[in-house]
Amino acid sequence: MNHKPYGPYEKYVKRIQDFLCALLALIVLSPVLLIVAVLVRCKLGSPVLFTQDRPGKDGKIFRLYKFRTMTDEKDQNGNPLPDEKRLTGFGKRLRATSLDELPELLNMLKGDMSVVGPRPLLVQYLPRYNRYHARRHEVRPGFTGLAQVHGRNAITWKEKFDWDIKYVDHITFLGDWKIIFETLKTVVMREGINAQGMATMSEFMGEEEYEPE
Repeated sequence: MNHKPYGPYEKYVKRIQDFLCALLALIVLSPVLLIVAVLVRCKLGSPVLFTQDRPGKDGKIFRLYKFRTMTDEKDQNGNPLPDEKRLTGFGKRLRATSLDELPELLNMLKGDMSVVGPRPLLVQYLPRYNRYHARRHEVRPGFTGLAQVHGRNAITWKEKFDWDIKYVDHITFLGDWKIIFETLKTVVMREGINAQGMATMSEFMGEEEYEPE
């Protein structure tokens, strides 16, 4: 990893800003968090929170928190059914409004995540990254990022990585707040929630070495 902060904002301000934004959001949205938790418990059962290991800055593994959106249904062999079978209508609405991601505010308080940065992907993808892909781990992963406001799950993996690396190379105060406000618009318009014809984003299988166009 060869990333160095590009200025005072990234070096001194960004982490403090993340903490304060997450703390304020938790306080303001606490009634929403409580209501969603109760609804998840009633409609999907326990546990209310979905937790999963994800790679963060420098590839360090952390535990990600989200509200549960799927059932635990399994096939006759005891294997979980495909996502589209387990994702309920209620779960789809949570994802469409991004309410399922609100517990990630706890990750921001802990310093695992930033408000803005490349989204944390699956640990199983790590061996599939080339040197270019791995650059996304030079900074903290984010609740939202450039890829989320330029198509979210409806764009290709190549496009997603290109946006992530562009962010890593251009972190600014104004840029972060532009992404935050564009994210609000994306959520309201419910843009790019799913990859075409799929309940979730397709699995990343790896690519050859390449540089952005």
